[in-house]
Amino acid sequence: MTLNATLDLHTDPSFFQGKDVYAVAGNPISHSKSPTIHQAFAEQAQQAMHYGRMQPQLDGFTKAAKSFFAAGGKGMNVTVPFKLDAKTFSDQLTDRARLAGAVNTLWIQDGKIYGDNTDGAGLVRDLLAQGIDIHAARILLLGAGGAARGVIGPLLELSPKCLVIANRSTAKADELVKLFADLAARKQVALESRTLADLENSQKTSHSFDLVINATAAGLTDDSPLSEAAVMQVFKPGSFAYDMVYGKNTAFMNQALQHGARISDGLGMLVEQAADAFLIWRGAELATEINPRAVLAKLRSS
Repeated sequence: MTLNATLDLHTDPSFFQGKDVYAVAGNPISHSKSPTIHQAFAEQAQQAMHYGRMQPQLDGFTKAAKSFFAAGGKGMNVTVPFKLDAKTFSDQLTDRARLAGAVNTLWIQDGKIYGDNTDGAGLVRDLLAQGIDIHAARILLLGAGGAARGVIGPLLELSPKCLVIANRSTAKADELVKLFADLAARKQVALESRTLADLENSQKTSHSFDLVINATAAGLTDDSPLSEAAVMQVFKPGSFAYDMVYGKNTAFMNQALQHGARISDGLGMLVEQAADAFLIWRGAELATEINPRAVLAKLRSS
């Protein structure tokens, strides 16, 4: 079966006899580093697989995904703007995908499509690999959209002291606080919402944070979600500032540097979430065969 040429960028399983075929779906997708990452994992673990890119039309994800799996595709990563479409497309969701409200990893098993979300696990593993202690930490999460929602559960699982979700308006942040209230209570984490403006107020934001994560898209346009007044409140020397955008120093990261914080972009999160997906697809026993940090180091040097 040949997939529609407008949807398929080297992902038709019939072209890759003897290999299991996977793909990443997004629009746009030509910039994606996922094929490079997964091919590196395949080489490390000696897996016979091919990983390509798919660019469905903006309203065509379901059609493209159905065609891919019907043609023999084994699994798919999903990126912007299709993570909600992937959730709807799934026959069965993992607990963390249900909590995240979005799916970035699909696979087929016994004729059923399963959906998971590996973003939060990828973020946590990257933070831990960089020596960031999440347990008992004060964490500020900027943004209340899908990117933020996907990482709250895994962060709470490690029992930080508090997790503050700050958004331009309170409604979405309040919604996330309610959604994760039970998990936060079980883990004895103070889970709170703020507006971004509240971060400027020393009475409403009375302490700085150990870890500040930017889950907004501001970095894509060289903006920062934080005003200079807010920066003065939230950072301290020794804070760690993490921007999910990767490939450049964002305005948010530069603000953090100027106030004595350490910084990281989100490339490590990309690699680590991919590792999680790879192990779901190919088997958890391969965890000792792949080296995500070596793959990350190669990406950073290229």
